Amino acid sequence: VQLVESGGGLVQPGGSLRLSCAASGFTFSSYAMSWYRQAPGKERELVATISSAGGTTNYADSVKGRFTISRDNAKNTVYLQMNSLKPEDTAVYYCHAVYQIFSRIDYWGQGTQVTVSS
Repeated sequence: VQLVESGGGLVQPGGSLRLSCAASGFTFSSYAMSWYRQAPGKERELVATISSAGGTTNYADSVKGRFTISRDNAKNTVYLQMNSLKPEDTAVYYCHAVYQIFSRIDYWGQGTQVTVSS
């Protein structure tokens, strides 16, 4: 099983980034997918979630209206479009997969660094 994030980097305040998470080794279309982030000295927090079929999304209040989560089940990939980035969005962003029908199974990616700074 692998979740491989990409697309992180350094961006100026107000800029945009698109994170991708490529999944392999499990039935991607059966899993809800999420993006979490962890800033230095802080706990990991949930940023956005998308249901297995992509019909339902949820966002943390801090990113509503700025971030968009989406998925392509044909490509086994989940995305996070981040617009109007702020310095407080600086964190390591992690991709997460969860299966919760008959049991709970969780997978995590290794993370990608996003730094918002001028």
